[in-house]
Amino acid sequence: MRHREFSLQQALGTSIVLILGGVRSGKSRYAQQLAENSARVKFVATAEGRDDEEMRRKIERHRADRPAHWITVEEPLALSDVINASEDDCDAILIDCLTLFGANLMERHRADENRLQADVEELCLTLRASSRRVILVSNEVGSGVVPAYQLGRRFRDVVGEINQRVAVVADTVLLMVAGLPLCLKGGH
Repeated sequence: MRHREFSLQQALGTSIVLILGGVRSGKSRYAQQLAENSARVKFVATAEGRDDEEMRRKIERHRADRPAHWITVEEPLALSDVINASEDDCDAILIDCLTLFGANLMERHRADENRLQADVEELCLTLRASSRRVILVSNEVGSGVVPAYQLGRRFRDVVGEINQRVAVVADTVLLMVAGLPLCLKGGH
């Protein structure tokens, strides 16, 4: 537990924090703990329930777990717009998650790789320019089995590229494993 407390304290002083991890690794919970150290938090949800009952239940569970006084914005794509519009109404922005943001970009742009990459670049530029603390959550998708289908491989590649590009601009990058944060960048 001491390692966890140390990483939490170290990450508190940084402005851009990227938290990576596998499914159920504790990344969202840890991101929320970091955000709770700010007085005014804006939570940006990239998930959409649509026709997926399981996803709708997960969204409801996450809503119930967040403090009621947090501002919640449901935005699947325009993360830069939300960050830019948040300069006066919050101290910290928690974006959960970049994995779904990547899937949303793929759906929006289909095969237009240039437009997809332009949106990722816009996000990175916005992160660099923001005066707010921004905590981003994403799945580490490169550690699993190579997907059997082209769309799955493209998704893995898109999310992996987003994670790499955001990691470059992040002050701190953490990898969550079994609920424990491993510091990959910053936090020294």
